[in-house]
Amino acid sequence: MYKKMLVPLDGSELAEVVFTYVKELAARLDTDVTLLHVSRPARGGFAPMYEAYVTRAADTLKSQIQQVRKKVGGKAAKVHGEVVAGYPAEEVLHYAEEKSIDLIVMSTHGHSGVKHWAMGNVADKVLRASKIPVLLIRAGAADATPYDKWPTRTILALLDGSELAESVIPHVEALAKQRSVKPVEVVLLRVCEPRVVPSYYAPELPDASLNWGEYMERDTARCKQETGEYLAGLEKRFKDIKISVRSDMLVGKAADEIVDYANKNPFNLIVMATHGRSGLSRWIYGSVAENVLQGVSVPLLLIRPS
Repeated sequence: MYKKMLVPLDGSELAEVVFTYVKELAARLDTDVTLLHVSRPARGGFAPMYEAYVTRAADTLKSQIQQVRKKVGGKAAKVHGEVVAGYPAEEVLHYAEEKSIDLIVMSTHGHSGVKHWAMGNVADKVLRASKIPVLLIRAGAADATPYDKWPTRTILALLDGSELAESVIPHVEALAKQRSVKPVEVVLLRVCEPRVVPSYYAPELPDASLNWGEYMERDTARCKQETGEYLAGLEKRFKDIKISVRSDMLVGKAADEIVDYANKNPFNLIVMATHGRSGLSRWIYGSVAENVLQGVSVPLLLIRPS
């Protein structure tokens, strides 16, 4: 699934925090890696310096990947660096499309050095316009455990019952089946979100014998039953291909419940579609995904549904 990986760099150590993740993924998934530095047109005179930077970074990363491959096997690493002139977000997107990249891996901020979760202008533009999956790594997270130091790999897949949200499943399967990663556990999560009705609006209930509170309780109970059956079906799919899996169900406002759940449990990757039930045909990540981005420090893989 992931044959070509693109890693944008801006010359900062914060941007290079992704190397810990890239070396593991590239080694275990047999993925070729391109490091891309975009220089502003007005700074063309610094091209030799930029070339030296990406070449040195590529050599360092290649060595790191080879060290992982000595333990897990696989083919020799293919890593190279490139420098292009232009505006960062636009050039990253253009390069990804032109070179048929399968995955973009980038830090959420580079030179900014912001200490809280803030995507920054470049990452935000790439996320909004990319047609391929984007793995966002939070730079500068004080409590983050390096990817290669985790004793287990636990992947949280966020679902809402829609086919669009289920577009993440093949990606979760591929990541869970990385070469020589043991153990890997997948957690499937769906939130039953109660309906919200403005206090000034008195809806006509389908069942006249119930008040609104009773109807809400019944509606939530129905959602929980449907969700349990839905998650059980997906669990079977993973178990049939020998992937360790469990599921969980929450009730409440989706974004708040997901953020709280992710912060209380030791996940090292969250995978989610950028929009679920909305069915929007253009690339926007919507309120739930945006709140998750703002609320957690865990790396996020965001998938744009076809």
